[in-house]
This record gives sequence, structure tokens and C-alpha cells, in this order.
Amino acid sequence: MAEIQLKSLAHSYSSTPSDPADYAIRQLDHVWERGGAYALLGPSGCGKSTMLNIISGLVQPSEGEVLFDGRRVNEMSPRERNIAQVFQFPVVYDSMTVYDNLAFPLKNNKMAGSRIKARVHEIAEVLEIEDKLYRKAKNLTADEKQKVSMGRGLVREDVSAILFDEPLTVIDPQLKWRLRRKLKQIHEQFDITMVYVTHDQLEASTFADKIAVMYDGQIVQFGTPTELFEQPNHTFVGFFIGSPGMNLIEVKRCAEGVCFGTTVIPLEPWQIDRLELMKSANVKVGIRPEFVELARQPSDDAFESEVLDVEDLGTYKIVTVRLGDERLKVRQSEEFEVRVGGQIYVSFPRQWLKLYVDEFLVQEHQ
Repeated sequence: MAEIQLKSLAHSYSSTPSDPADYAIRQLDHVWERGGAYALLGPSGCGKSTMLNIISGLVQPSEGEVLFDGRRVNEMSPRERNIAQVFQFPVVYDSMTVYDNLAFPLKNNKMAGSRIKARVHEIAEVLEIEDKLYRKAKNLTADEKQKVSMGRGLVREDVSAILFDEPLTVIDPQLKWRLRRKLKQIHEQFDITMVYVTHDQLEASTFADKIAVMYDGQIVQFGTPTELFEQPNHTFVGFFIGSPGMNLIEVKRCAEGVCFGTTVIPLEPWQIDRLELMKSANVKVGIRPEFVELARQPSDDAFESEVLDVEDLGTYKIVTVRLGDERLKVRQSEEFEVRVGGQIYVSFPRQWLKLYVDEFLVQEHQ
């Protein structure tokens, strides 16, 4: 296994890039530590697959370096980098049996026959395809083929890392959860460096210990699922993580804190101090629906609002309220009684109210 470092990395598919919009990956520095289980999460077109292909050697970066355990590998081929990559759609040899597909990379590495047999059976047992080892791959279902494709990456013990590029796209939804858990178990069993690319936050949080969130060619936050949820470092992370995503309100500066319309939201003293040092007019506050509080009676720190909609989702409710010209989502328990068109009082606990300038979180110690 290897530590993978991306140093001043940037990539453009244009031969003459002239501005940031021309770059699929904007200059970034990042480290995937040895033996970690990571997810690279973001929407389509944000640069996830490009980054994965740069790590594996399928794409040569326009700028910067890729280092494996401190050694530059930019000029090395994928084979020389010793990377296993599992793609979105299965890559198997249809004319071969499942056994021969799994054994193929081991035979290429001149491994002893007895060791090949033991390793193939070990991985087949983990992936629950032992009963299909001697069937032709062409006779398998799409999800079975993808299991074989994943097995070809996992069967090698000497790889620097295994890269998964949205590998569960063709898998039946009922099997996805089991396979994600299976990959997690494999990581824990074999201590392999794994990077898993996905646009699905559930896949990312189920599989990974830490998640890198990509947006517009940049990694805007790298942290645990809990950190991404409770302390989103960028408005996109707040919006993308969670269902529904974070409530974000454009605000202006005012004496007591920030305001929108006639609503004034007080800030902590340190937030006011930090805001005074920043000149940008791009200021937002954000709070997750889980942390907004609703009450039927007024209080000093609550704002009167109107209930616009109530979605009963079985185990909880999503209440939509209007505060001034803003619509906010609030998550409440199934037992919470509220009437559409009625009045309700909204408050924002200080510890969960986040302040953003130029889309990035304003933190107390920066």
C-alpha cells in the first residue's frame, strides 16, 4: 500500500487554458494516507473521475505532481504504478471462467499456482461468488460481472491502491448496501488503500472513514461524515450533504450581526469581529433543517413565520416555513403537530448557525 500525495495538481483538457473555468481540476494539494478507506464525493462534472485517472496514470496532469510514498510517478505507466482500478461498468473477459478472470492478474505476476488458487478462493468467498467460479463470465448477470471486476482488483496483494470509479452503478439497488458493507469489511481485513468515487452521499458515508468533497474542480472539504454534516466548510457541502440540505440565506451586514429584509440575526462576538475584517459582500448564513427549532409560543430569540407545507415521511416530518421572503426547511419528529397556513416561531441555536463569506465557513480560529 502507498501514501498518495497530489502536489500543486491541476488539469485542463484545453490545449490553451486561459482562466479557471478551463480547468477540470484547479490547483490543489491533497494526501491519501496509506491504508485508508476514502470516498471522493461530488456531482457529475466536478472532476472526480479525472482525479482518479490522474492517480492511476491514465491521464497525465497539466500541472503538478503525483507522489507515491514521496516518489514522483508522473512519468510512470499504470502498470508501473501498480494501481488496481474498478470502473463504472464491468471489465471482464467474457470467454473466461470467473476463476480465470480472478487469476489472470496473478498469473501475469508469475505467482505460484497453489498461491493463486488459495487467493482466488479467498476473494471469491468474500464476494460470495464461490459457486460461480467455474462458470463463463458471459453467463453472469451485470451485478455478478461487477463483483468479478471488483475481485480482479482485490485479488492482488501487492497493489499501491485500489481505485473505484462509481462501481455500483449497474448493481441492483437491493444489493448495493450489502456490497458497500462488503467492501468496508474487505478494507478492514486486508488494510488496503482504497479511494471510492461516487456522487451518492450514502455510498460515501457507508464506505469511507473520511470523505473528500469535490466542487468545481476543487476539494472544498476533507473530513469524516460527522464533520461534513455538523461543520460544513463550504456552502456546497452544506447543500450537498444531508436530505434536505442546509438552509442558506443571503444576508447583509448590520450592527447586531447580519440581516435580510426586516429580520436581524444576531451573531457571536467573534463572528462579528471576523466579519469586520472581510470586505466581501458575498455573505450567507446557514443552518441545517435538523437544528432549526420551532415553537408555538413567542420568545425573545424567535422569529414569527408562516407554515407553508408539511411533508410526512413516516418517521419524521419536513416543515417548510416562510420567514420574510425566505423559505426554510425544518426537520421535526413524527409527533410534532403543525397546521399549513398557521403561525409558528422559528429560532436558530447559536452553535449550529454558520456564517459564510465567499462561500467558505468563517471559523473562530483561522
